[in-house]
Amino acid sequence: MSMIGEYARLTPAELERAVRDPSWALEFIYELIEAGAAETAGGRQPRCLDIDKAWDTLGFLLRRIEFPVDIVHGEEKIPGAEDWGYGPPRYLPPDRVHAAAAALGELPSDALVRGVKEAELAEADLYPNIAGEGLQWLKYVTHHYDALVPFFQAAAAAGDAVVVWLD
Repeated sequence: MSMIGEYARLTPAELERAVRDPSWALEFIYELIEAGAAETAGGRQPRCLDIDKAWDTLGFLLRRIEFPVDIVHGEEKIPGAEDWGYGPPRYLPPDRVHAAAAALGELPSDALVRGVKEAELAEADLYPNIAGEGLQWLKYVTHHYDALVPFFQAAAAAGDAVVVWLD
């Protein structure tokens, strides 16, 4: 089974309820995921997104450049939340989503990976084990990064929070 990086946008009211009732949050977000295909049909940004197995390498790349917001793991705990797959969910409140979106807007994917060496990736011991395919793997990661940027920009424009977890 793979560890997949998952994201969900929540309105401030939904986030408030999620913090009060983590069980509701899990059920509500899985309903959003199921409804996702219909919601994106109008060309709008989805409320849920997964970055598949790119999360650990993306986190490494963002830490490497001292990105100001932890968009891979979230920054705030949802008190009392149970394990949603590989640990409990975390979130970014709307102000941190806005900060992340602004910083992402100034960071094209080619700048994110500029100067990365295969040996550096191997030494980082990232999930999944990408030995021997590190630089090719970066194309996979930047593909997911390029989906994450408009996701965060749409969340910021709407004033949403973002919940993050590994499933």
